[in-house]
Amino acid sequence: MKKLVLSLIAAIMLVPTSVKADEGMWFLMFIERLNHRDMQKMGLQLTAEEIYSINHHSLKDAIVQFNGGCTAELISKDGLVLTNHHCGYDAIAELSTADKNHLKNGYWAANRGEELKPSSLFVRFFVRMDDCSKRILSVVNDKMTEVEREKAINQEIAKIEKENNEGGKYVVSVRPFFQGNEYYYFVYQDYKDVRLVGTPPESLGKFGGDTDNWEWPRHTADFSMFRIYADANGNPAEYSQSNVPLQPKHHLPVNLKGVKENDFAMILGYPGRTNRWMPAGGIEQNVKFAYPAWVEGAKTGMDNMKKYMNQSDALNLVYASKFASTANYWKNRQGMIDALTKFGTAKTKAAQEAKFNTWANKPENKAKYGDVVATINKFYGMTNEKARHDNYLQQLLRTSAFGSVGRTIGKQLENYLKAETIKRGQMLPAINEMVDEFFKEVHIPAEKDILAAQLKLYATKSVGYAIAPKVAEIGKANNNDFTNYVNDAFNSSIFTSKEKIKAFLANPSEQALTTDALYVLSNDLITHFGSKSEVIAKAQNDFGAAFRKLVEGLRESKIGAIKYPDANSTLRLTYGKVRALPADKRNDATVNNYTTLAGQVKKYKNGDAEFDLPSKVLEMNANKEFGRFADKDGSLHVNFLTDNDITGGNSGSPVLNGKGELIGLAFDGNIEAMAGDVIFDNKLQRTINVDIRYVLWVIENFSNAKHIVDEMTLVK
Repeated sequence: MKKLVLSLIAAIMLVPTSVKADEGMWFLMFIERLNHRDMQKMGLQLTAEEIYSINHHSLKDAIVQFNGGCTAELISKDGLVLTNHHCGYDAIAELSTADKNHLKNGYWAANRGEELKPSSLFVRFFVRMDDCSKRILSVVNDKMTEVEREKAINQEIAKIEKENNEGGKYVVSVRPFFQGNEYYYFVYQDYKDVRLVGTPPESLGKFGGDTDNWEWPRHTADFSMFRIYADANGNPAEYSQSNVPLQPKHHLPVNLKGVKENDFAMILGYPGRTNRWMPAGGIEQNVKFAYPAWVEGAKTGMDNMKKYMNQSDALNLVYASKFASTANYWKNRQGMIDALTKFGTAKTKAAQEAKFNTWANKPENKAKYGDVVATINKFYGMTNEKARHDNYLQQLLRTSAFGSVGRTIGKQLENYLKAETIKRGQMLPAINEMVDEFFKEVHIPAEKDILAAQLKLYATKSVGYAIAPKVAEIGKANNNDFTNYVNDAFNSSIFTSKEKIKAFLANPSEQALTTDALYVLSNDLITHFGSKSEVIAKAQNDFGAAFRKLVEGLRESKIGAIKYPDANSTLRLTYGKVRALPADKRNDATVNNYTTLAGQVKKYKNGDAEFDLPSKVLEMNANKEFGRFADKDGSLHVNFLTDNDITGGNSGSPVLNGKGELIGLAFDGNIEAMAGDVIFDNKLQRTINVDIRYVLWVIENFSNAKHIVDEMTLVK
C-alpha cells in the first residue's frame, strides 16, 4: 500500500495544474491536485478523499458501469441501482412479451421475488487505478512498427493484469491515454446477478422519441431501476434464488430540495469516447465522408425495420432495441455533421496544426516532429473514400442480422463442422441457445427487406473505393437490384429458420455450409470490411506513430491546451453548474434551465407514438397531484440543464450536489453542441438531466410503488 501511495504522489506531481471549470473529464486519482480547490470555490463540500479513496468507502463505490456501455448508481443499502431507461431498454425488451409488455406498459416489482432476471446483464465496480506509463513505455522504441509496438505493449499488459487480478477475483484493464503517451491500469469487480426492479411505461421513459432526442427543452422520464444480488458474503455470484441483495460500501442519499441557476453540479460516470485531439483531416473526413454514409445507412436500416414494427406490438418488440440504438446514433451523427460544419471546427484545428508545424520544424524539434503533420494529412487523403465505404458497409452489418451471420451463427457452425464427434456434443447446448436467441430478434420478411436495401445502398454509393467482390458480382448481374437474389438466398439458406439449422446440426455437411448463399455473401462482406492494401497498411502504421507524436508535441509545446485525456470508458468526474440556455419560447419554465410536467402535457398528442401520455398523467397534472415532489414554485420539474462535460457512456450517470447527494440523472446532450466530442463549446454545451424529484414522483405517485422510494435515504 505504501508503494501505491508513493506512486500516486509521483504521478500527481507530473500533471499540469492549470485547469478550466466545466470542460474536462477528470481522473479521480488527480482530483485533489488538479480540481479540488476550484470545485470548493464552486460549491463542493466534500474532501477529495470522500470522492475517491482506496482505503475507505467513497463516492466512487456508489458508481458502476452498467452492462459495459452506460453508467448507474447505488441508491439504497440493498443494492438498488438507478440508470437510464434507454440503458435498461434491451433488458426490459427481453423481459417483455406481447401479453406482458413491460416496455410499453411499465413494470414495478411488488417485492423482491417479483424482480426479473434478464439473460445477461452485469455491473462493474471500480476498485482502484494506478499509473503504469513508465513500465509500458520501457518495452517499446521508435524503431518498432506499430504492429510490433502493439505486440510488446500487449505482452506487458498481460503481466500487469495477472499481477493485479488476485487469482481472477478482479478484472484488470490497462488503457492508453493521450494517444499512447501514457498508460494506467484499472481494477474492477463484476457482479452478474442484476435484476429488473422497475421501469416507467415507454410513453414516459421515451417521451419525445427521436423527434426530441438530443433536443432541449426535454420532458423525458429516462430512468429504470435494477438490483444487484450477491452471495451470502457479498461476493459476485451467478444467478441463484439463494443470492441476496448486495450491501454496497456506499450508496447515494437523494436530495429533494431541487436546483436553481448556478448551483454546483458534478457527474461521475463512464464516458465512452471523445476525440478532442483528432487532427483537422480526421474531422474533415468524418464530416464529408464517414458520417454522411453512417447517417444514410442507419436511416435505410431504420426505415425497413419501422414498417414492420408498426404492424404489431410483437414485431415492435423484435426490433425495439436495435431500432432505438440505431436511431440514437443516426441523429447524433447528423448533429455532428451540422455542428462541426457550422463552427468550422476543422479550420480551427488546422490553424492549431499550422502553428504546431512551425514549432515542429525548428532545428531542435525537426528530427522528431518535422514530418508529423504531413504524415497525418497524407493518411487522411488516402483513406477518405475508404471511410465512406466502411461506414456504408458497417451500417449494413449492424442493421442486417443476416449480413453479419458469417461471424455469428455461421462461425459456430463452421467450428462445429470441424470438431470431433465428442466435441460436437459438448458444443450443441451453446449453439442451440445462440440460435434460439438469434431468432427472437429477427423477422424474416423484415430481414429480407433490410438486407436488399442495404446492399443496394452500399453497391451504388460506395463508388470511390472497391466494394466487396461478391456484392459487385451480384449487382452487375442484376442492375444493383438485390431483391430477387436475397429472396432466393433466403429460400435456400440453412440460416433462415431454427428447424433448418438444427437439421444441419443433426447431419452436418461441409458442402451445405460452404455453398450457402447467405453464408458466402456474409463472409465476403466481413472479409472485405477487414481487409486493406499494403499501401494503406503502411500509411496507417505511419499515421499511428505520427498521431502519437502530434499529441506529445502539442503537450510539450503547450500549443495544445487540453489537460485531460480523451474519454475511453474509464471512470471520470466532470463538474460545473446548473446553467440555463437563452430563453426559448418552446419552454414554459420561468428560467430556461428546467422543464415542467405542464410543459410535457402541452406536447401531448393522443395516439402519437412519440408524444402520447397515460391518461393518469394528464389527470394528475390537471389536479396538480405532485405530492412531496413539487418544487417550491408549485410545479413538478421534469428535466434540468447543467454545463457538465459528458458524452455517450455517461448515460445514467448521477448528477450530484456539493454534498454528494443525488439531484438528477444525466441522459442527453443538446444538438447545438453536438461537436462536443471533438471540441468543447463553453457557451453552448449542456447536459440534460432527469430531475430526481420527477423520478420519485413517477415511482411513488404515478406508479404506486412507494415501497421502492422507502428504500432510499431521502434528504429534505
